[in-house]
Amino acid sequence: MLADRRRRSALGLALAALILGSWISLHITSVFFIDISQTPLWLIAGIMALLCWLYVGIFIVAHDCMHGTLAPGHTRLNRLIGQMCVGLYAGFSFRDLHRKHIDHHRHSGTTDDPDFAEPQPMGFWPWYGSFMREYLTTRQMALMAAQSALYVLILGASVENAVLFWIIPALLSSLQLFYFGTYLPHRPGAEAFADHHRARSNGYPVWLSLLTCFHFGYHHEHHTSPGEPWWRLPAVRRQGQS
Repeated sequence: MLADRRRRSALGLALAALILGSWISLHITSVFFIDISQTPLWLIAGIMALLCWLYVGIFIVAHDCMHGTLAPGHTRLNRLIGQMCVGLYAGFSFRDLHRKHIDHHRHSGTTDDPDFAEPQPMGFWPWYGSFMREYLTTRQMALMAAQSALYVLILGASVENAVLFWIIPALLSSLQLFYFGTYLPHRPGAEAFADHHRARSNGYPVWLSLLTCFHFGYHHEHHTSPGEPWWRLPAVRRQGQS
């Protein structure tokens, strides 16, 4: 048991370092060093798409930290890395997100679920708007404004680069996370939910599941096995289907 926990911690931390390191490197390079006037449009679009995907990965790493599954048995390390991830993502408070995420698991798909828009559970945009209002704070917006000023006014990034390679990928990643990780899994439909978790999983192959939301679309498996990290969810799904 101890050896397995150490192996999971080592692999989880290695994957987190890969995701974070890749995002930081690409973020700095694209915001500060790419001349968009000399860069092909296809390459700009590709960099933006990769940054969006890495943003999703950063948040999924933070999500594992909320469940203590990034480094099992190391509470402080999970909190430290989790705060670093959500801080880099959009200036969030890990403590506040953690509290709300626990409420989401306890009250999934009900009026007490902070991720669920009870008045408009079927409408994507009303639900997304409710979702963003639930999580955006004045403090967070002030931090992001200060970061924008730092990038452009002090560090010399162009406004165009900041918009293309920072603001737009961050916003698109919030849509990606919401669509694949909240809207599709928890949207009420003609078919009843299987159990009290009120969550469904998509039927995507593993490669597409990774590309869409780092396997967070295997959402029923996550709710029934919240102690499993993101990279273990395909195995949990296979076990449940066997």
